[in-house]
Amino acid sequence: MELHHLGALLLFALVSTSTPGPNNIMLMSSGANVGFKKTIPHMLGITIGFAVMLILVGVGLISVFNAYPQSHTILKYVSLGYLLYLAAKIATSGKIKEQSSFTPMNFISAACFQWVNPKGWSMALTAIALFSATGAWWELLIIAGMFTLANIPSVTLWTLAGTQLQRWLTTTIRIKSFNAIMASLLVLSAVSML
Repeated sequence: MELHHLGALLLFALVSTSTPGPNNIMLMSSGANVGFKKTIPHMLGITIGFAVMLILVGVGLISVFNAYPQSHTILKYVSLGYLLYLAAKIATSGKIKEQSSFTPMNFISAACFQWVNPKGWSMALTAIALFSATGAWWELLIIAGMFTLANIPSVTLWTLAGTQLQRWLTTTIRIKSFNAIMASLLVLSAVSML
């Protein structure tokens, strides 16, 4: 990777991590339902989990997809199924905060979620294809590092946006409506990527 590609890589990472997708919609929903502090493990799971996924994809999973194209199709449907499950969980958690049944993702769940996140796969495969000329380990570390840097402000902003909604989410009907909208957006983001 040439030095002048670093700016393009960082820009790609910032844009792709900050646009709406499953991670960001779930962070906003979590911030709105349980606040910033309780969402931190979820934020860290996304940031670190995606970096690890990106490195492992670069090391060898691309060759698996090339050798067995049907594995990519299977992953798409598993991803869609899991996103539908998460959307249902979000949609059905709609009470006043003190009684809320909303449970934020923990670190491990958020890190593992990256493996079934269609947007995450798209970002990882595109980043490796565009910015890893040789597939060398140091290139993969640079790409993962840039995405980690980009993810920190992205996950923070989406969670803070959700916490700002807490002032409006003061009745059960508003919370249920918000969660239904977030669940619908999560499903739409997944379907559009498939």
